[in-house]
Amino acid sequence: MDAVAKHMDDAAQGEGTAGCAGTAELLLEPAGLSDLEAVIEIERASFSSPWTEKMLRAEIEGNPFARFVLARRRRDREILGYVCYWLVFDELRLMNVAVAPPVRRRGIARMLVDHALAEGRSQGVRRMTLEVRASNEPALRLYGRFGFERTAVRKDYYSDPKEDAILMELSSAAE
Repeated sequence: MDAVAKHMDDAAQGEGTAGCAGTAELLLEPAGLSDLEAVIEIERASFSSPWTEKMLRAEIEGNPFARFVLARRRRDREILGYVCYWLVFDELRLMNVAVAPPVRRRGIARMLVDHALAEGRSQGVRRMTLEVRASNEPALRLYGRFGFERTAVRKDYYSDPKEDAILMELSSAAE
């Protein structure tokens, strides 16, 4: 059983989603190109500088290091969120996490990040990294709950609007 299927089974049984109200009604599964339109809609609603269709397509179908996992509602298969992460040797790079605005703060992002980190650990990842806008307090709190620590700042990394990026890291020993 692959990691996505196992997490789907765990979620259905209410395991692995402690504190994530309502996530038992979700499925986690790999994204396909037929999901691109819904992913783009969530991406545009979530970020001031969203990834382009070309960038998203490359992550879904062309990048051998990328994993792109969707959170779908079981009853109607609507895409409610996604996580994109890279597994490169012994490192996991969390690239993007987004949840549709009407269903935020229901544990979906937490479930998606938990899935990515669990897969990374199962693949022998020793270091997990990400970057986030300095003003994105909800994301900073979420990553902090997983044990990510701030390691550096990239000045003026983001444009539109210009803003610093906070670099965060988690060692696989910090579970």
